[in-house]
Amino acid sequence: MSTGEPLRFDVFMESALYGTRGFYSAGRGAGRRGGDFLTSVEVGPLFGRLVAVLADRCWEHLGRPERFSVLDAGAGRGTLARSVLAARPACARALRYVLVERSAALRIEHRPLLERPPGPCAAVESVPDLPAEPFEGLVVANELLDNLPVRLLERTADGWAEVCVTAPDARAVADLAVALIPAAPELAARAGALAPDAPVGGRLPLADAAVAWVGRALGLLRSGRLVVFDYTDATASLAARHPMEWLRTYRDGVRGHDPLASFGSADITCEVPLDQILAAHPGAEVCGQAEFLRRLGIEDLVAEGRATWAERAAVGDLAAMEARSRIGEAEALCDPTGLGAFTASTWTVA
Repeated sequence: MSTGEPLRFDVFMESALYGTRGFYSAGRGAGRRGGDFLTSVEVGPLFGRLVAVLADRCWEHLGRPERFSVLDAGAGRGTLARSVLAARPACARALRYVLVERSAALRIEHRPLLERPPGPCAAVESVPDLPAEPFEGLVVANELLDNLPVRLLERTADGWAEVCVTAPDARAVADLAVALIPAAPELAARAGALAPDAPVGGRLPLADAAVAWVGRALGLLRSGRLVVFDYTDATASLAARHPMEWLRTYRDGVRGHDPLASFGSADITCEVPLDQILAAHPGAEVCGQAEFLRRLGIEDLVAEGRATWAERAAVGDLAAMEARSRIGEAEALCDPTGLGAFTASTWTVA
């Protein structure tokens, strides 16, 4: 944070997450032990095993190319990579697995993966950003777009205003406050078109960073698929809801509601206004995460787990424990009140 003019919310959010004192810069993030929040990836290895199935289907669809890349965008500590590679997908000999993680502190945790992958593959790489060269393959982004900075607009009695953040001085992060600045005409017109019936006091996010990221990812694919998992809503619906329902924080496994409250020590996340993404990048197939995972065969894997548990429960060995865990993981991943209600959006590039 710095003093001076009020900061646009996206600039504040960028600083709070990736600045010198930022949340991800300090190596914080998802994790079952010591993490600030859980995603589908941390529920257990089942999600990664299904992503391995997804990779194989994409590889088959492309005609089994000799070089096939999977980009794990927002890779965090590398949990998804470990599960995917341990599943030993059929495309392994052609597979170049790329962990894309902006945080240098989190990329340090990729080193064991690079030195000793848990399964066969042609190459494993760890990079801070999307690569420059186009490729054939699959891009997977699990709960990435909700972390990309958003601008915030608020409907006032006098029209649309931009939500900005102020601080009395550079060190007073405990005294951050909101300032409303009249929105530029083009910005106000855009907000009005996205949420024409927004009530006074209603807010909406402008997800320009997410729109741009999806465009970059699609531009890298010579052929293949981009699959994005996230919690989403339409902009007009977000404007009708209380903003603290869809703009929130996570710290030490606890959900918070005020993004100004814990600068740099809490994750800031925003439900993705999917209509904005699809308007810029049409053609995606969209369904709920539970349905998407069913198409990948999660029910067959659960049935297999139940059979193994029934056979080996009395033994209580590792195979039995893993089988029992798979059943619980599937329930969490498909829970209609939780992760199962997330959206899976798939773009296919021929």
